Parts: sequence; structure tokens; C-alpha cells
Amino acid sequence: SRLDVTSVWLVLSVVAVAAGVFYLYSLILRHLAKTTVRNKVVLITDSLSTLGNECAQLFHTGGARLILCGSNWEKLETLAERLMTESDPALTFPPKLVELDFSNMESVPDVISEILECYGCLDVLIFNSSMKVKAPVQCLSLEMDRIVMDVNYFGPITLVKGVLSSLICRRTGHILLVNSIQGKLTMPFRATYAASKHAVQAFFDCLRAEVQEYGITVSTVNHTFIKTPSTNSEDEITAKSVWTDVKPNSLGVTPKEMATELLKTLNSKKKEILMAHSISKAALYVRSLFPNLFFAIMAKGVRNTAAVEMPDD
Repeated sequence: SRLDVTSVWLVLSVVAVAAGVFYLYSLILRHLAKTTVRNKVVLITDSLSTLGNECAQLFHTGGARLILCGSNWEKLETLAERLMTESDPALTFPPKLVELDFSNMESVPDVISEILECYGCLDVLIFNSSMKVKAPVQCLSLEMDRIVMDVNYFGPITLVKGVLSSLICRRTGHILLVNSIQGKLTMPFRATYAASKHAVQAFFDCLRAEVQEYGITVSTVNHTFIKTPSTNSEDEITAKSVWTDVKPNSLGVTPKEMATELLKTLNSKKKEILMAHSISKAALYVRSLFPNLFFAIMAKGVRNTAAVEMPDD
């Protein structure tokens, strides 16, 4: 019937328009990548994570001079080979590789020297290394607390201190911290993780004011969680509770969304970005305006569930 034909054409038109919009968005994104990072020296501290992979792909195709860091040399080589295979060598640069493991702080000074030797300078630093821990306070050893603080706090600040004089001398640079929303908001069974995220957030907030006069931009991007194929990473300790099991996918962001946001931030030089949905934002406001209510809600959640205690590491 004529009505059915009209409906089919309407659906096809909507699909065509949606496809056109998506294609146009992709073109704009590629153009933004090229104009923002082309010929820039970009360091990614954890290129082997899902977000690191996504950033490496986006910035490499945009013509950045990448310095890819990670704790596994073989995986770094595999990533670099894949990037070069999938791109036009006439428009891109072969990535430089640096083995970096913040859990081994003694090696960091040598790594800093190696990083500066790659191109002699840095334009963009993306700090996306992170170690997650979920467990009751009494179940985590001080040794594990120190490791988490090394990876999430002491590692990043040691690296930034090591390259800061170079950035100041050139009077340019963009330092970008990818940080959890728990750098602003705490939840039960994440004491060590939240402490490390609060510490690194405070450090980069202070650094922002100190280096602005030198033309250096410091941006922080706080997210809820980054969706990955697996729910728990290899470096993640979990305790079963209402606070650790409930993680609606709708509250997280995909690695591609995060990488795109980082690219936009490099272009806009925005100081602080909160990638969170309404529930997380509401929690931040409640914590600030009605702290006693927030504490009561957190405590009630703990009382209503039994956290599984884990042996010391």
C-alpha cells in the first residue's frame, strides 16, 4: 500500500541522514586530530590499556610523534607494528617505545632520560596509568597501599617533575591527567584507590596554577569508569558488595569516547572536564552541600551488604 511505501522511505531517509551525520562527524574528528596533534610530540604513559590503545590510534593517524609507554616491551612492539601497518607512512611517524612501570619507582629516573632523548622535547603528556583496588581497609596490606600510591600518585608526579624544566624552558606544553571521579568523590571499599586519586588530583590542580605563567596548560578529566571487555583488570582486587558489583554500563564511558574527549581538550585547552552522568554529578553535589546525608547513605549501603574479607597480600 501507499502507506507502507511511505513508511519504508521514511525509515530509509532517517538511516541515510544518520549515516551522513556519522560520516561528517568522523571527517571533523579526523581533521581535528590532524590540526591538533600533527607534528606534536605526544607521550602516553599507559599505551597498552584500552584507552591507551584508542589514544595511540587516534593521535597516530593525526600525525603525532608518539612516545608509547607500557610495562610490556613485546606488547608495545605489537602495538607499534599495528599502528604502522594500518596507516599511511607518508603521513605518520613511527612511534617511539619506552618501557615504563610505575610500580618500579627505582627505574623511573632512567625512563625520564630515555623519554627526553626520544625527540629532545615534549608537547603533550597524557597520564592515564592507573591501578584499581577494591577491598575493605582491613584486608589490604600496607605493601599494597604503597604499590597503589606508586602507580597512581608517585609515578605520575615523578615523571612530570622530571620533564617540567624542559617544558618551562620551551614555555609550552599540555599536561593531561586522566583521573577517576574518585579523585573528587569517595566510596566504601575503595579507600586506598580513592586516596591515591585524591592525591594526584590535588597535585595537578596545584601544578596548573604554578605553570600557567610559562604557557603550560594542565587539564584533568574525571570519569566514572571506562568500559572494557572484562569487568575486572588483572591488577584489580575485588570485594563482593553492593558498592563493587553494581556498575551499570550506562554510567561508564567507552575508550573511544574518552579518547575523543582528550583530543577535544587538547584543542580547547579546557582546565577541567567531568565525564559523568546525572547520578554521579548528583552525588558530587550532595557530598558538597549535604555531607551528613551523603555519609549516612554510604554507611547504610555498607550495613546492608556483607563485604567479603580477603587475606593480606
